[in-house]
Amino acid sequence: MDADADGEMTLAFDIDALQHLAHPDTVFSDARQWSKYVGIVSEEPTYVVTNFARKHRIRQDFFSGPRGRAESFETIKDQFETPRYVYVGTDEVAAEAARSNGWEYLDVEDAAEAAEWELGEPEVPSAEDTAETRDDWP
Repeated sequence: MDADADGEMTLAFDIDALQHLAHPDTVFSDARQWSKYVGIVSEEPTYVVTNFARKHRIRQDFFSGPRGRAESFETIKDQFETPRYVYVGTDEVAAEAARSNGWEYLDVEDAAEAAEWELGEPEVPSAEDTAETRDDWP
């Protein structure tokens, strides 16, 4: 994936794309190294996205909420201003929605290859891995 050296990119994943990645939490952590904002855009109900993010310990800067992709793309561009917007998805419908709203589109398999992310069914963190931790704790 073309890394944005200045971190001036907004990167969004479709939940379907995240379900093709073995370690979605690691993908988000990795993407934060070269993206200013990272989140999830999906036409799934909000609770589906929230549950997936919580289950896989994903901290997202934004999510689409109860709206379609096209409206989400517009809203995100209005709220998260960066020079570049990239959407990672799995199908041509998602690609067309992204492109028609001024976003670049990457298929999850191409993105995974470029960023060296492992494809596969998402692994659920163990109870030991999900122990409550805080980034701001001394």
